[in-house]
Amino acid sequence: MPLKTVTATRYVTPLREGGSLPAVMEANDGDLYVTKFIGAAQGPKALIADLVAGEIARRLDLPVPEIVLMQFDAMLGRSEPHQEIQEMMQKSGGLNFGLQYLSGALAYDPLQTPPVSAELASRIVWFDAYVTNVDRTARNVNMLIWQDDLWLIDHGASLYFHHSWDDYLSRSETPFKLIKDHVLLPLATEIETADTLARQKLSEAVLQEIVDLIPAEWLDGGEAFTAQSEFASHADYRQAYVAYLTHRLQHADNFVQEAQDAQAKHL
Repeated sequence: MPLKTVTATRYVTPLREGGSLPAVMEANDGDLYVTKFIGAAQGPKALIADLVAGEIARRLDLPVPEIVLMQFDAMLGRSEPHQEIQEMMQKSGGLNFGLQYLSGALAYDPLQTPPVSAELASRIVWFDAYVTNVDRTARNVNMLIWQDDLWLIDHGASLYFHHSWDDYLSRSETPFKLIKDHVLLPLATEIETADTLARQKLSEAVLQEIVDLIPAEWLDGGEAFTAQSEFASHADYRQAYVAYLTHRLQHADNFVQEAQDAQAKHL
């Protein structure tokens, strides 16, 4: 199913605590979205990671706010007084990444929030190990509590393999040692069960459907293909993502064992 595309109609407020300089935007459907911009310093690969990882999470029945493509007119940011943000918006005309804004949501706090079930914690740990998400630590939980439910946000730092395509298939087999810092790892006592469920839900065909959602202009950063380009076409870019994700799924035992070993140290 294609992602919903909305058009930004009002620039509400920047969210300056994020390194990617996101902003809350109102769209033509009347809803508010946290928008991440293609012109931000992290570039389009952060948007690709957010989209692909977020949609993988959705296929795993994990709680992720609705993802949309946000059509943005750079003129909407002209009233922003912060020069860096305004310049970034001027570079971001076109399709950007939008995530449903959860008004009034609070950051997950393991010391104050009711504990997450072992079943859900294990499924989230499996997912983050699969997409190599470095941002689910006590320092940066990237989880919200909204209407008494847990929600996963901000996956732009995941899938970091795509910042260098050298030997990417071999790197898909890595165990992801950083899982030891996952904020939910102490609760994740059912990782083996989570692994079984996840492998039932994901397949090469499912991963292809997700990768096909990436806007073409994000794949090449808006640049024309040249002899120096990493790939010769958008189709080649997409195939590389699918190959990496499929190969990593086939070798999930590597990161599952790493997560189980790290979790055992918390017992």
